[in-house]
Amino acid sequence: MKKKKLNLKDLNPNSEKEHSHDDGHNHGSKPNNFKAYIPAIVSFIILIVGIALDYFDVAFFKDWIRIIWYSIAYLPVGFPVLKEGWNSIKKGDVFTEFFLMSIATIGAFIIGEYPEGVAVMLFYAVGELFQNAAVNRAKSNIKALLDVRPNEALVYRNNDFISVNPETVEIGEKVQVRVGEKVPLDGILLSDKGSFNTAALTGESKPNTIAKSEKIFAGSINLDGVIEIETTKEFKDSSIARILDMVQNATARKSKTELFIRKFARIYTPIVVFLAIGVTFLPYFFVDDYVFRDWLYRALIFLIISCPCALVISIPLGYFGGLGAASKNGILFKGASFLDAMTKINTLVMDKTGTVTKGVFKIKEVKAIGWEETEFMKYLMAMEEQSTHPIAKAILEYKAEGADFKASDVSEIAGKGLKGIVNGKSVLVGNKALMTANKIEVAKETNSIVESIVLVAINDKFAGYVVIADELKEDAKETIINLRKIGITTIMMLSGDKDSITQKVASELNIKQAKGGLLPEDKLNEVEILKKNPENKIAFIGDGINDAPVLAASDVGIAMGGLGSDVAIETADVIIQTDQPSKVVRAIKIGRSTRKIVWQNIGLAFGVKVIVLILGAGGLATMWEAVFADVGVALLAILNAVRLQKMNWD
Repeated sequence: MKKKKLNLKDLNPNSEKEHSHDDGHNHGSKPNNFKAYIPAIVSFIILIVGIALDYFDVAFFKDWIRIIWYSIAYLPVGFPVLKEGWNSIKKGDVFTEFFLMSIATIGAFIIGEYPEGVAVMLFYAVGELFQNAAVNRAKSNIKALLDVRPNEALVYRNNDFISVNPETVEIGEKVQVRVGEKVPLDGILLSDKGSFNTAALTGESKPNTIAKSEKIFAGSINLDGVIEIETTKEFKDSSIARILDMVQNATARKSKTELFIRKFARIYTPIVVFLAIGVTFLPYFFVDDYVFRDWLYRALIFLIISCPCALVISIPLGYFGGLGAASKNGILFKGASFLDAMTKINTLVMDKTGTVTKGVFKIKEVKAIGWEETEFMKYLMAMEEQSTHPIAKAILEYKAEGADFKASDVSEIAGKGLKGIVNGKSVLVGNKALMTANKIEVAKETNSIVESIVLVAINDKFAGYVVIADELKEDAKETIINLRKIGITTIMMLSGDKDSITQKVASELNIKQAKGGLLPEDKLNEVEILKKNPENKIAFIGDGINDAPVLAASDVGIAMGGLGSDVAIETADVIIQTDQPSKVVRAIKIGRSTRKIVWQNIGLAFGVKVIVLILGAGGLATMWEAVFADVGVALLAILNAVRLQKMNWD
């Protein structure tokens, strides 16, 4: 059966413009608004009063008065369904649930079962409202996560920089980016130079210095001074806008379970309609005391029970519940199919920089030779105060007590480092090439250091070094341990950073398989090799433009959404908004819980329907049981799906 959506505008004239979902539901933007429930409340009150008048056998409540009373109770919830059913028939789509509900309830009126006819339609309308509320909650959670992405740009207009929505910035406009802010749009640098954290874009842990007129991409973080760029793309061409669109159509990529149910329902519905007709008329030829009204009543019960709306509503709601639960946990799934796919993952391949490391420089080790450490660092810091390089900033975070030293006559030696005077002593700060050029003998232990290293010489004698390295994220080690606990048997690290650094980080995380110095195509080749084994179900987690090809090739591509590049975010199937690798473990657990809930709903719907169908065919079930078997089960399934919002996956 083709599942279509009851138009809430008919139930609520004041509802806002609705958004159409690919699954056939149109969900009002404010389904929790009290006004949306008014028709159902009015119908319920009139129905209860009518049942009470019937129960006490009030004299005036007979014949036409009774019919009119229940008709008034029926119309607020029934008219939208009748209208939708008629519109579907005009379009050639006869066998919808609206058609079934219309036949069943009108038939109930024809045989005089007015309260039951109203109750069937009332429960259906309430089920639709509950469904809308659950779906809207999931959508709101997901949209709220996207709101944390850059939402303003300082653009030069009318001789001043003003804050505007990036969507209003045109190509060729000048945009200012302050220290610590993300570049909001792609462009070219107008300032003389700038230093940016581009780990999200390049996969390299070392910050990037960009010169005037060079390209700069949205998502880069400005590390040094206020800079200006000229935009080269509109905001609508960025992935952010496209992600919003994909979120709002999250069920466009249906899970296999959901697709099966919908195909099944499309064949199933016309069959049950003709079976109901058979239940009505065939007993005439086989039963001696055939009473048309009795068999019509049984057929109507059969129709109501057979209507698969419990499945058609509850299964998408199960996946929406999973999507909403994931969004609450900082995880964005782009479709229900990926909730299912996450449950089958047994191999995880990961990038290094920005994925398990922070992508920022920190002092890892200070080694002073012939000097007290604090004094040694004062000489070094005095020199680095003259530099704007990100490594200098990392060194200046060192806390040294006492009077600060001042450097003078500082000059930069291109590609090597700095030379200057501190406290009357000549100081050299830089790499091995600088030391070699000045005939300074460096300690041999520095040869085995794989991270970035700053060497220092004072008065032409080697004085020590500082090791600068990217830090592991706080939850990186815990993530690897927990991945193995939940059954991820193969974990591999692939990085564009130096192989020596990659191997060191992999060793710290107890990852046995790791390769560094890889180009994007190299990463893709490694994953393609893994895919040759059909037993491998592969997820890849990364954050940069260089990860996009392998994100697309994996069974599930997972992107870091906080600092990740737009290309990676757009290509990925799952986005970790908080940049915490441990959320991958949670995403797998949520996927498994969602799948469990969905199959519980399928079992519940089929089980109850079969029981009541048997009872109905034997004349042992009334229309009230039929209502429970259909709408009641749908409501129970929805409540079961809502449980996902309350679960804890720690």
